[in-house]
Amino acid sequence: MDELFDLIVVGGGAAGLGAAQYGARANLRTLVLEEMAHGGQALLIDKLENYPGLPESVDGYTWSETMRSQAETFGAEFQSSSVSSIRKEGDAFIIETDDGRLHAKAVILATGAKHRHLGVKGEEEFSGRGVSYCATCDGPFFKGKRMIVVGGGDAACDEAMFLSKLAEKIIMVHRKDRFRAQKALAERILANPKIDVRWNTLVDEIIGTKVVEKVRLLEPATGRTYEETAPAVFIFVGSIPQTGALPESVPRDDSGSIITNDRMETSIPGLFAVGDVRVTPFRQVITAVSDGAVAAHCASQYIDELEGKAYR
Repeated sequence: MDELFDLIVVGGGAAGLGAAQYGARANLRTLVLEEMAHGGQALLIDKLENYPGLPESVDGYTWSETMRSQAETFGAEFQSSSVSSIRKEGDAFIIETDDGRLHAKAVILATGAKHRHLGVKGEEEFSGRGVSYCATCDGPFFKGKRMIVVGGGDAACDEAMFLSKLAEKIIMVHRKDRFRAQKALAERILANPKIDVRWNTLVDEIIGTKVVEKVRLLEPATGRTYEETAPAVFIFVGSIPQTGALPESVPRDDSGSIITNDRMETSIPGLFAVGDVRVTPFRQVITAVSDGAVAAHCASQYIDELEGKAYR
C-alpha cells in the first residue's frame, strides 16, 4: 500500500488551514492538498478587519501565509496537487491526484464554492475594485455611498438588508418580477425605504476607469438601457460548490452544497466537509476556520475509534 496519512485536507482556504492546524496539533499526520494558492478566497481580501484578535487589519495574503506557517509549525504538510476523486475502500480513503494516489484514514473536504458570475463586461476587470461578492467583507469600505445589489434570492436579500445600514441608497437589480427569497425576507426588502428595487432588469455592463464608477442596466422587455452611478456593485446570483471529486451518493441540497451534521460529518464515516462547500447559514473567514477546527477534532476522534483507542 502507498503512503498512509492520518488526515488529508482537500483545499487550502480558510477552512482547510483551520483544519490543518487542529489536525496537526492533535498529533495526526496531516497533509493539505491545494491546486492553486493556499488561502483560497481569503487571498482576495484587501483588508481583513473583522477577524477576532487582529485589531489592525491585514491583507488576505498575509493572513493566509501566517495561518499556513502556524500549521506547519504544528507539523502539517502541504502539497500543490489537484484532486480528481475521493473514494473509500475498507477503512481507508483513496485520493487520486495529478501527482499520484494518496491514502488517508480520514478526509476533510474544504474545496469551497465559486461565486456565480454575471458574465458581463467589466465584472472581471473591476473585481476587488468595486465589484464584490461579499457584503460583510467589503460593504464598510463604501459607507455612506450608493450601492448596487444584484440578485433576488435569500443571499441577495440578506446582504441588501445588511448593506442598507451602511449605504446612502441601495439599488437592487433583479431579472424577474418577484424575489425567490423567503417571503418574510422579501417583504422586509420591499418595506425598506433605502432600497429601490428594479424588477425585470439586468446588468448590461459595469463601467469605470481604475475603479467602478457606474453600471448600465437593461430592461429586456423594452430594450431600454440606462446608467446608474455607484462605486460598488455587490453580486449575489448563487454559488457553485466544488464537489466534483466526491461520489454522487454524498447528499447535497438543491444548490449542490454538501449536507453535514454539526460535527461536519457527511454520510460517509470519516469524510468531513467544511466551509463554503457545505450547507451553512453564514460564509465568513472566521466560520470557515471554526468548521475546520471542529472537523479536525472530530476526525481525530473518528481515527481513535477506528483504531480502538477511543476514550471510554
